Amino acid sequence: MIKKAIVLFIFYLQFSVFATDFNVIKYGAKADGITKDTKAVQAAIDACTKNGGGKVIIPAGKTVVIGTIYLKDFVTLHIENGAILLGSPDYKDYTTDTHYNTYKNEHHMDRCLIFARNAKSFAIEGYGTINGNGSPKNFNRKKGNGRPMLLRFYKCNDIKIRNVNLINPAAWTSAWLYCNEIVVSGIKIVSNINHNGDGLDFDGCTNVRVSDSSFDNSDDSICLQTSNPDYPIKNVTVTNCIFKTKWGGMRIGLASRGNFESVTVSNCTFFDIKDSGLKIQMNEGGEMKNMTFTNLTMKNVPRPVFMTFCQQRAGVDAPQEMLPYKAMHSFIFSNFIVDNRELDKNSAFFLTGMPNHYIQDIQLNNIQFTVAGGGTKQDASNKIKEYTLETIGNWWPEFSKVGTLPAYGLYARHIEGLTVNNFQVNTITEDKRPTLVFDDVKDGYIENIYSNRKKITKKQFVNK
Repeated sequence: MIKKAIVLFIFYLQFSVFATDFNVIKYGAKADGITKDTKAVQAAIDACTKNGGGKVIIPAGKTVVIGTIYLKDFVTLHIENGAILLGSPDYKDYTTDTHYNTYKNEHHMDRCLIFARNAKSFAIEGYGTINGNGSPKNFNRKKGNGRPMLLRFYKCNDIKIRNVNLINPAAWTSAWLYCNEIVVSGIKIVSNINHNGDGLDFDGCTNVRVSDSSFDNSDDSICLQTSNPDYPIKNVTVTNCIFKTKWGGMRIGLASRGNFESVTVSNCTFFDIKDSGLKIQMNEGGEMKNMTFTNLTMKNVPRPVFMTFCQQRAGVDAPQEMLPYKAMHSFIFSNFIVDNRELDKNSAFFLTGMPNHYIQDIQLNNIQFTVAGGGTKQDASNKIKEYTLETIGNWWPEFSKVGTLPAYGLYARHIEGLTVNNFQVNTITEDKRPTLVFDDVKDGYIENIYSNRKKITKKQFVNK
């Protein structure tokens, strides 16, 4: 019996030393949906990384409540199917050493639930759910507390998030700051329970691949931004995704101190979006170039493409003075079907630079666009404000700042090098505005432009 016990003990020691699965229950988690298990989950993570890597298991059928936890090297946080990792409803359980939100006037979103700093080769996976528990009854500025984000990763390398549900954050779902080699695949984000419910916000990240995911947000679903001039956005692909949001499907820019280069978006569906499908906005002195957007289907998306080139301070670390214009060029938008028949007359492609600061080299090819119509002769004579600081004040260059456009298909202003080919617009009711308006467009070319299945006449195209 003694020999048998010794053998079993040795076997147990060997198994413990070489174990790669670290179940949080074995580290003291109650997993009852009430007890705060932060210390137990962190102990499992620490043991896992010390072991050289493995899986930290949130077991199926269990709800594990946590405050802020820290992911580390070679750790896979595996949330089993049917498991829930639930954010604490108490703001005090979210620590203050998790970097900060980089946008101005938003310190109330500095804290987060899951954080990693300078970590490498870690992952979140497993078909389960991370629930931020972010209801305003828990996180409300009027109560004197902030709204923590769900995930924040700072200067990390080789990150994978696959096949998990990310729901109910109190603020953004995720912020990725100055990270490299990112794969996001097969996830579902539902973020409507509180304000500013962004989905994936990549700030100064490189080699990013997002695929096969769905988004239902109260703010922008995917953001690409550069809050630090030393960290560009570069080499990003987004494909096979579905977007629904109360604001923008994809927003590229606003925070734009660094450069943006080589972005490809393909084979995606956008629907029931309140503001814009693609919002591409350069404000803070970086250069933006070389982007393609192809094979996109949109329904009820007021501005399928909304591009601006202006000046505004976006980042909390940005200098107080406005940064100079640099460059915004080389964009292709092709193979779009957009059905906006259920919307109002404020539905069009809207591209605008600034006087003497042009967006350059844009192609719009193979666009099929259905709009409600209803624009008046008075609308056709509208003069659209420039996105100066006088117009936008301390806010962003949003469509609401300029009002109804004088075109029902495409309004383009301060562009150098614009080609529009095979652009077809159908109106459900009569619209008195022209189909296309070019205002201060240099080297603009149109070919095969149709309104209600007829080639447009000179009256339907205005070139100022």
